[in-house]
Amino acid sequence: MKIALISEHASPLAPTGSVDSGGQNIYVANVARQLARKGHHVDVFTRCDRSLLPLVSRLDGARVINVPAGPKRQLAKEQLLPYMEDFARFVIQFFRHEPSRYDVVHANFFMSGLVGLRVKEALGIPLVTTFHALGRVRRLHQGADDGFPDERFEIEDRLVRDSDSVIAECPQDESDMIALYQADSGRIDLVPCGFDHDEFHPVDKRAARAELGWPHDRFIALQLGRMVPRKGIDTVVRAIGLCNRTLGEEVHLYVVGGNSDEANEIATPEIGRLRAIARECGVTDRVNFLGRRARSRLRLYYNAADVFLTTPWYEPFGITPLEAMACSTPVIGADVGGIRYSVAHGETGLLVPPKDPLAVAHGLVTLKRDPQRAQRMGAAGLARANEMFTWESVADTLSEVYARVAQIDFAASAAPSAHNGRLAARGASA
Repeated sequence: MKIALISEHASPLAPTGSVDSGGQNIYVANVARQLARKGHHVDVFTRCDRSLLPLVSRLDGARVINVPAGPKRQLAKEQLLPYMEDFARFVIQFFRHEPSRYDVVHANFFMSGLVGLRVKEALGIPLVTTFHALGRVRRLHQGADDGFPDERFEIEDRLVRDSDSVIAECPQDESDMIALYQADSGRIDLVPCGFDHDEFHPVDKRAARAELGWPHDRFIALQLGRMVPRKGIDTVVRAIGLCNRTLGEEVHLYVVGGNSDEANEIATPEIGRLRAIARECGVTDRVNFLGRRARSRLRLYYNAADVFLTTPWYEPFGITPLEAMACSTPVIGADVGGIRYSVAHGETGLLVPPKDPLAVAHGLVTLKRDPQRAQRMGAAGLARANEMFTWESVADTLSEVYARVAQIDFAASAAPSAHNGRLAARGASA
């Protein structure tokens, strides 16, 4: 198939970890890479945000088209909606000048979905949409801090109604679409995010700590990801304070992420806020902010930690828990969204209420005091990640969706996907 992935603000070539660069960038990069490996022709359309970028870049067998729409500099994603009509016009002209027709457009995020709707209207190409985050859910949790206009809701309503398939990344995502957008459940396909086992896999903990220069005799919790308030890192910092001052257990926290390679409060204001909380809790010597790290090194951090923490207020999916599980590290995660789906409570880790530092602290103390249980959880997490959440299986399932909406017959004789029985059954009857 010839597949167009649209990801207006999240380029697969961008370094991850900054404010607007995270899970969607990783998702698009890995989906493109895996689809290309399976022999599909894949083009990713993303906004050109630097003046020296070429029109066409390469990514492991896929093309990345840097679309001229708006100023050629980085802008917050909340500022990009006015440039989407220019983005759409460019994409439509690009499609028309291609020597062969695209079979399907897969839009990522609501603004990419708007572009996809324009392409579908102009050229009749089927549209698959992954929201990655729903506007009404975001508004519910962020209130006045949500920088997107109400126009987002109308666009999302149209996408739910007019997309040939809407991808839910977890059961909560599907439920939210039905409850808040009156989505037709028959047009929703459940396809999670994944991890790359070549990138994330177990290594010896002592060796990982030695390479990172971490002490061998500390119980270390890791928080890794984007440094924004909704990720709930303040909950983790307060939990460290409770462990050390109230529950009588010494626990250290290492925080990876930010807009610079060194932990810089100017580049990443959230670090300043979190450092103030650490001072308030009396644990400045137990909380270490490391700054951004190269993706090729993240495996070491997951493996060096005794436990991985992720406590967002809400989370459409969340890729970092999968990466930790793939490294045999137990996860303590907020009982929300995709984390509730990926982490099996009591088996691969512990689920706790969001914004509940005491629950996180009790989870940390439980795993510190019972290292054999923590080790069993890590092993179970590795097995679960490999069984349910590889990028290869994600690409296989998406390929089935694309073939169905594009009415392509070659996939009909393929073995049903073990990953998604419901989707496989729908594909067989199409």
